[in-house]
Amino acid sequence: MSVIGLLERVPVALPALVLRIGVALVFWYSGRTKLPLGNDMTVLLFEEEYRVPLLPPALAAYLTTVIELVVPWMLILGLGARLAAAIFLAETLVIQIFVYPQSYPSHLLWAGPLLYVLLRGPGAWSIDHQIRNRILGF
Repeated sequence: MSVIGLLERVPVALPALVLRIGVALVFWYSGRTKLPLGNDMTVLLFEEEYRVPLLPPALAAYLTTVIELVVPWMLILGLGARLAAAIFLAETLVIQIFVYPQSYPSHLLWAGPLLYVLLRGPGAWSIDHQIRNRILGF
């Protein structure tokens, strides 16, 4: 068997899992830097550097911290993974437009896996897949 043939036998669930874990870790590590929740340094960061429109800095800091600590686990476990991908795509878009527009190469690296999960689902190695197949009968 050829090398390409061997590579094509790898279940699609493997790269889907790796994509989910990889992008989840980016946000998880970011969330951890914002702890403890609501600390003055994080709020100051949102006041002085991030300056996200529409939300008061303290609220933006709190919401972002919670999102970045909870949603990665949704991606890793594949539980509500499409919703998780949509949430992080929205956050990535806000960061790209309002915070760090010069960092588009990094943001594209995040958006790729997130788009894959949003459009194709988290793959067979996910809770979503188990729910869909075993409980809903799809």
